[in-house]
Amino acid sequence: MNTKLTLRMDERSVRKAKSEARKRHMSVSGMVSTFFDLLVSQPLDKNSLPPVTRSLIGVLKGRDLSEADFRRHLREKHS
Repeated sequence: MNTKLTLRMDERSVRKAKSEARKRHMSVSGMVSTFFDLLVSQPLDKNSLPPVTRSLIGVLKGRDLSEADFRRHLREKHS
C-alpha cells in the first residue's frame, strides 16, 4: 500500500530532482523510496562521520520540538 508523503524543498532542488528522475526513468517518489531503502540497509558507522556530526548524535533525544519551535528559532536567529 502506498502512502502520501509531502516533502518541502526549494524550487531549484525540485527542478533538479525531477530532471534526475527523468534521466533515471523513475519518478521522484521512486528515487526517494530507493534512497531510504538504501539508507536503512546500510548500518550507520558512527566512526565514519565527521567529528562535529558525531558529537551531535543524540543531543535532541527526548526533546519535544515542533516545526513552530524551529521557525521561532530561525526568527530569533535572523532578527
